[in-house]
This record gives sequence, structure tokens and C-alpha cells, in this order.
Amino acid sequence: MSDTGRQSFTDKASATLKPDSEKSTTEHFGDKFKGKSDSAASSMQPQGEKSTSQKVGDTFSSNSNENQPSMTQKAKNAMGFGNQ
Repeated sequence: MSDTGRQSFTDKASATLKPDSEKSTTEHFGDKFKGKSDSAASSMQPQGEKSTSQKVGDTFSSNSNENQPSMTQKAKNAMGFGNQ
């Protein structure tokens, strides 16, 4: 089961398994949008806050941000608020 705000594993699998030649233009754009949104959500969610199943799913979909701070933490660090 995927974490809240993330693309479900079944949606990812069905988008991946369906050949591009069988997808409509709308499906292509939808897959791209969902993929970018899920990748952004993965980057914003710290690794320590992800469920085990989400970590596994991110590893298989190359959305893993292991040992990297979240995007929010990177922004805080850039503004000098890193450890506050």
C-alpha cells in the first residue's frame, strides 16, 4: 500500500505494463504528470517517514532519496534555518 498523497502501486504497474502504442495522448500526458508528481512527493517526504512498502516501491521506481534530506529540509538549510 502506498503512502497518502502518493501514486498507488497498481496505477504505477498498469501504466508501466501497458505498451505506449496502446495509450492515447491523454494517457501519455496523465502518466507523465502522475510520475512527476509522485517523484516530487517522494523527494519531499523524508526517508524516515516512509512506510516500509513505500520505501520498497520507491526503490523499484527509482524514486528513492535514501540518505538525502527532504526538499523542505534542503530549503531550510539554504535559508539558514536547517537545525531549528
